[in-house]
Amino acid sequence: MKRYINQYKYYLRSEKLYSVNTMKSYIGDCQAYVDYLEKTHSVINPLDITKTHIEAYIKNEKRKRTKHSSIARKISAIKSFHKYLLVEKYVKVDYSKNIETPKLEKKLPQVLSFEEVELILDNLPNESALDKRNKAMVELMYATGIRVSEMISLDIGDIHLNMGFIQVRGKGNKERMLPIGEMSIDALREYITESRIVLNKKNNEALFLNYMGNRISRQSFWKFIKEYSDYIGIKKEISPHKLRHSFATHLLESGVDLRMVQELLGHEDISTTQIYTHINKKRLKSVYEENHPRARKTGDNDV
Repeated sequence: MKRYINQYKYYLRSEKLYSVNTMKSYIGDCQAYVDYLEKTHSVINPLDITKTHIEAYIKNEKRKRTKHSSIARKISAIKSFHKYLLVEKYVKVDYSKNIETPKLEKKLPQVLSFEEVELILDNLPNESALDKRNKAMVELMYATGIRVSEMISLDIGDIHLNMGFIQVRGKGNKERMLPIGEMSIDALREYITESRIVLNKKNNEALFLNYMGNRISRQSFWKFIKEYSDYIGIKKEISPHKLRHSFATHLLESGVDLRMVQELLGHEDISTTQIYTHINKKRLKSVYEENHPRARKTGDNDV
């Protein structure tokens, strides 16, 4: 099976254009699956795999008390692998096609209020070269809803400050142009003209650099966000992705069309974006209950 896994890995990288992390996840799940088939059922050829084998693997995962979300992810990887085997004519039937994926309850992402975001942005230090870089990154993230992986991948040539746009390479290497507001433009211009020159010790094309002159890592930015939010006293756990969630939610609260938010976020399927409508409805209900005079019953002693 090793040969098929290696070929599938190449397919994910070259044809599907999956990110390194996504590819590793798929390959890891598929490797665990074929290892089980070989050790438990002596299956070493894809032609010998049946629906019974796939179901047995899933039952085995359930017996191990594997989380529903992990089982759903494993099934997704198995289905992708079997579809690949069928397309490449290594098998004649895709027995994974009718395997049901457990339905998962979609958790609403936590978001920051507009006041909390303003508290973050208005109190960012702006003295050292690294301060100016951090400020530009946070302003850009909230201005565009960009993923942290997309942001750290930006090169200096992707920024068009005079036009007010940035060029982003998202999932599957798909490109999109995102508008940026004046506050973000100012922060970026200050960073590029005053700080990036100091940090760019290696003539690096990366937009955001660390103190050594290399492209900043996502871990470094996550660490900064966490430490900074603790410092200014925000009780909610803050992450770069939470800024992205807040960006989308605040746009919908302001009346921006869902399709526009989908395009800005780089979601391929609008169903992924629709989760923010649930957050918006929850927020509207909360505001209504707090402000409408007859939204809640009053006690006998209330006048």
